[in-house]
Amino acid sequence: MKYIVVLGDGMADEPIDALGGKTVLEAAHKPHMDYMAAHGELGLVRTVLDGMKPGSDVANLSVMGYDTRKCYTGRSPLEAASIGVRLKDTDVTFRANLVTLSDEERYEDKTMVDYSAGEISTEEARELIGAVEEALHTDALHFHAGVSYRHLLVWDGGSTNVNLTPPHDISDRKITEYLPKGEGAEQLLELMKKSERILKEHPVNQKRIAAGKRPATSIWIWGEGTKPKLDDFYGKFGKKGSVISAVDLIKGIAICAGMESIDVEGATGNYDTNFEGKAKAALDALMGGSDFVYIHLEAPDECGHQGDVEHKVQSVEWIDEKVIGYLRKELERMNIEYKMMVLPDHPTPIRLKTHVSNPVPYLIYNSAKPAETRRRYTEKEAEAAGRFIAEGHRLMEHFFEN
Repeated sequence: MKYIVVLGDGMADEPIDALGGKTVLEAAHKPHMDYMAAHGELGLVRTVLDGMKPGSDVANLSVMGYDTRKCYTGRSPLEAASIGVRLKDTDVTFRANLVTLSDEERYEDKTMVDYSAGEISTEEARELIGAVEEALHTDALHFHAGVSYRHLLVWDGGSTNVNLTPPHDISDRKITEYLPKGEGAEQLLELMKKSERILKEHPVNQKRIAAGKRPATSIWIWGEGTKPKLDDFYGKFGKKGSVISAVDLIKGIAICAGMESIDVEGATGNYDTNFEGKAKAALDALMGGSDFVYIHLEAPDECGHQGDVEHKVQSVEWIDEKVIGYLRKELERMNIEYKMMVLPDHPTPIRLKTHVSNPVPYLIYNSAKPAETRRRYTEKEAEAAGRFIAEGHRLMEHFFEN
């Protein structure tokens, strides 16, 4: 038996007027998800436990079977693991997004125009973060380049007793009340302000402006954390696992959990990602000795943050066709028994442009034991099925049960 999780980041949503009052999952044409829901198990799971913020870090850890009340030390340390940054016990890490702020003269009066600086390319971002590191590093402070707009700050001796806000939570809002607060807040804010002066005249940004693209006008610091320690996935579940994602966070979870993190050419973390390449890499991993593969697809979440209904629907349809459909066809052609679980980590409603902690719909399909439920894979159908897993980290154990 082979085990597959297809994680459509942020797929779940609310009824949307532009879709005639349907959710994205209700409006999307997704015959493979709906077939498996009609012949498998459908239910709701709470992936974000009470008292925790609904981030992809907490939610994906939960889906992978980790109790975040016991193991969670922050988001950015997981990303540090992904990009090969070795942390000391005294290090505190932060995410340092490249963002686009409005052009008011006073920093505190600016608005969060774009949390991703126009989905800036990794190549451009490396130049910008390199300039920030060169100008602002100290013996205790260092910046490290990641992927696209997602980067890392490591502060030896820093504090986690600080109140920081994810930039994707404040799209189109004034940043005034969301600036750093708590221990070390003044230093962090000063770094953000100084980065604006460094980035303003940088040739990369000048080229982006000339091309009609949004410039990266500032870093935005958030996601504090300390050196992580996760139980080994194989030791926990007895399954050799592989993870496929374009996102440093998910790759970092894989590395910390002792799973193989597989890179796919053309994987972007958005709706222009290489869906087919991810599906083929998953099949290769399963045929190459992995018992379990976790395919993370960021596209629906990014579309949710952008308020992009059309591409969020399209992302779900491509996940269904190019990932789930491909894997079903190939595994069944080779007469390989499999269990597949499909779910989001959290909802990212178009209306809000950010994450919420509501329970999410999951489906589990066993090719060896098809059932008859006659349900579609939607939020309402999952709720109507009457199954509810209150602690998300218990879902993986349930998935592995025969």
